[in-house]
Amino acid sequence: MALTRKAKIITISTSVAVIAVTVYVYFHFFFIYSTGVNAGDINYFQQEGIVFKTYEGKMIQTGFKSNGNASSNLRSNELKFSVTDKTVADKLMRCSGKHVELRWKRYMGTLPWRGNSQFIATEVLAVD
Repeated sequence: MALTRKAKIITISTSVAVIAVTVYVYFHFFFIYSTGVNAGDINYFQQEGIVFKTYEGKMIQTGFKSNGNASSNLRSNELKFSVTDKTVADKLMRCSGKHVELRWKRYMGTLPWRGNSQFIATEVLAVD
């Protein structure tokens, strides 16, 4: 049974739309945008969530910067991060207030089971 012209257009349009959505979802949620290492003091680290229990933390990095307004106060650089690996989370639970180096991966978007941050800590390199 041959497809009519209208059926072919609908089939091709649907296929292109599905491929476009798949590519967008992959690059936005699963493609690692960047990797790196940051050092600083762990301000807090906690497990939170109602449905998805995720590990969330905040690192205060060394140094200060202004937001460009001369009359504003200086503020420290902060890195908000999430952790998906239980081993890394257990290490960080014992590091509140300590100086640590974290290796991280950055994604373009967040997923509820991965955490609230685009930055996902994958390894604790050093603890002082």
